[in-house]
Amino acid sequence: MTTDMRVIPAGARAGAPGNTPVRRRGYPPAPQERLGVNRVAETRRTGLRLPAQLPVEEWQRIGEQISLISDSSNWWLGDWLVYGQKEYPDRYRLAVQRTSLDLQTLRNYAWVAKKVDVSRRRPRLSLQHHAEVAALSADQQDWWLDQAEHEGWSRNELRRRIRADRTNGTDALSAEAVIRVQASVEQRSSWEDAAARADCDFTAWVVRTLDEAADRAART
Repeated sequence: MTTDMRVIPAGARAGAPGNTPVRRRGYPPAPQERLGVNRVAETRRTGLRLPAQLPVEEWQRIGEQISLISDSSNWWLGDWLVYGQKEYPDRYRLAVQRTSLDLQTLRNYAWVAKKVDVSRRRPRLSLQHHAEVAALSADQQDWWLDQAEHEGWSRNELRRRIRADRTNGTDALSAEAVIRVQASVEQRSSWEDAAARADCDFTAWVVRTLDEAADRAART
């Protein structure tokens, strides 16, 4: 079995008419204030205490704040690990082990954080949305994230659209190179299972795995 992986230059856009560069739409940016929880809420490692007779509007606002922090923490962990890999290459693994977090999960977060620059991240979309485009060029990331944000696509819908685009071959003319990998049916099945366990698109998983191998080789 031969596996093809198209490599598309940064200037090309899958799905864009004629692959003509399209500027990001002028959607109003989502608020980027520093995150925190209202001081009336006492936050603890294993609980949250709220005052008696808390107005419903304040209670709702606190819930929204907690939700934002929960959603943002994955980005924070990814950026934290990328920083550690760069600044403390000999010590970051020990620090990661002390967090009691799953190393593979952290690697997933770090890979997305490394591939999708802060300037291209959409606060209205989840990290999982960004993971679907992380293997693409910067221009393609912008185009697909703009579409997902504007159309209100779920992560699964974004994944389906990208897969359909590849299947239809709309990016074929812009392909700069095709990498062919000889693999047995068993190998391909094993790789697909690994991508599924990582909850990652197969092509993105292949690119991520090769990137991680290249990073390890560069540090040795």
